[in-house]
Amino acid sequence: MPRRTTLASLAAGLVFAAAPAAHACGSTGYSYAGISSRAKVSGVSVSLTSLAAPAVQNGHVAGWVGVGGPGLGPHGSSEWIQVGYSGFPGLRVGSLYYEVALPGSNPRYVEVSSNIHQGSKHRVAVLEVGRRHGWWRVWVDGKAVSRPYHLPGSHGAWRAIATAENWGGGMHACNLYSYRFDRVIVAHHAGGTWNRLKSVYRIQGGDNRLLLSSTSSFTARTSTLPRPEEPRAPTAAKSSPAPAPAPATPPAPAPTPTPTVDAAPAPATPTDPATTTAVDAAPVRTPPDPDAGDPTVTP
Repeated sequence: MPRRTTLASLAAGLVFAAAPAAHACGSTGYSYAGISSRAKVSGVSVSLTSLAAPAVQNGHVAGWVGVGGPGLGPHGSSEWIQVGYSGFPGLRVGSLYYEVALPGSNPRYVEVSSNIHQGSKHRVAVLEVGRRHGWWRVWVDGKAVSRPYHLPGSHGAWRAIATAENWGGGMHACNLYSYRFDRVIVAHHAGGTWNRLKSVYRIQGGDNRLLLSSTSSFTARTSTLPRPEEPRAPTAAKSSPAPAPAPATPPAPAPTPTPTVDAAPAPATPTDPATTTAVDAAPVRTPPDPDAGDPTVTP
């Protein structure tokens, strides 16, 4: 998300750092609930559902999958690619977005849809392009929604991350969200076969709650749930002379979510059991992708 503090700066040190977790409700900074793969990947995909309309006092909330992070590019530059849902102050509806950070450039936030209501569900993915090592693309519901982006040094270097994110924007804000992540799958070869996660690190801090159903499905939400989304106003009858009210002006873009994957070398076991916990499961194979790049193949 176009931010003053990028989504990538979102979690430097999130997955493996042992720093104390900040509390999301009333916190000025970042906090998370999600999972990270223990193995390096060439793609990550999830069926993502917005369980409630976001309620953001300040900053932003988001639920996303992606790879990369701050300092993981060439010569310590920051680069990443991610896709998911976002929510900003003053809006009771979320957006579907993707964000790309290239070495030496500001992160680019792209809104794919501004119509993510309670119950909205999409399969989103980032995937390394087959036979083009280091080139990545964003997919939504089986269709490419971005051009290929070259992320130098990314081939075989990054872990997958699937997480909800809460940022107070420098003020004590109580932001509320609820996202469902179903069938998280990863690719271990560019454009290749999809598999469910075998083993993951569990991420949870602050007021965020991670309700893990398996290593590949979970709900991430704040302790206090957002109130149900208000019913959408019915369309005015054609005979009505009253003009429709002008839509609310969206708030200025807030800093976008930034992946914190690989913020530090992965230790044999998580450095802080209170915030990261290794979870193992038997692998579940999925059919190979006949199109060598279509991330809609599901387990």
